[in-house]
Amino acid sequence: MDIIDLGAQSPTSADYMSYIATMCDALELDYGSYASVNPVTGDVVGYANYSDDWKQHYISRNLHRVDPTLHVASRSIAPVDWQRFERDRKFHSVFRAAADFGVSAQGLTVPIRGPYGDRGLLSVTRNCSIEEWEKLKKHIIGNLQTAAVHLHDSVMRSTSLVRAMGFPTLSAREIEILQWTAVGKLQQDIGDILSISHRTVEIHLRSARTKLGAVTTSQAVGRAIGMGLIFPG
Repeated sequence: MDIIDLGAQSPTSADYMSYIATMCDALELDYGSYASVNPVTGDVVGYANYSDDWKQHYISRNLHRVDPTLHVASRSIAPVDWQRFERDRKFHSVFRAAADFGVSAQGLTVPIRGPYGDRGLLSVTRNCSIEEWEKLKKHIIGNLQTAAVHLHDSVMRSTSLVRAMGFPTLSAREIEILQWTAVGKLQQDIGDILSISHRTVEIHLRSARTKLGAVTTSQAVGRAIGMGLIFPG
């Protein structure tokens, strides 16, 4: 996936919008959106390449209060396919209207956990058959998770959060791997879940241990739990 490396820049809002649009083109997706909440200030940050009309409709009706792509996915540590959402009143209040603006109810949300209790959500949509969606999802999930981590880390670096907190600067990927370790997953399992090699998993774990001043992975997990960076399994 040939998209800009946000880690090498100090991006603006326009760069984030461009990043999402380029990601969608590269991964054959219709739309993408990112949202996060700064755990210190409470500020909400969001970027999306939806039409201005849909954005205005969504904001004016406060659909963020019932949107399952935000509320259900935020409780998960794994990507959430929208097919899993209960087709209840909240779901229909968002997606019946979305269809009028060309936004499909077929999509995926990737949650990202950062090193300071920060969380982000990258959501994407594609209007196609279920069979096509299943094939596409398997093909792009690794690149999509990588894009989500890059985007979230860059947004967090652009705020005062890193300077305000004294915690070790773990990457979102390191936090993600520690969280999976905390729930009992082995390196090979984590590699399969995140679509990366078990060798890459070990590299991230080694980096996390160093940053946390831990001798073993178990110590790193315990320290990360104690600091509120991840949750117990």
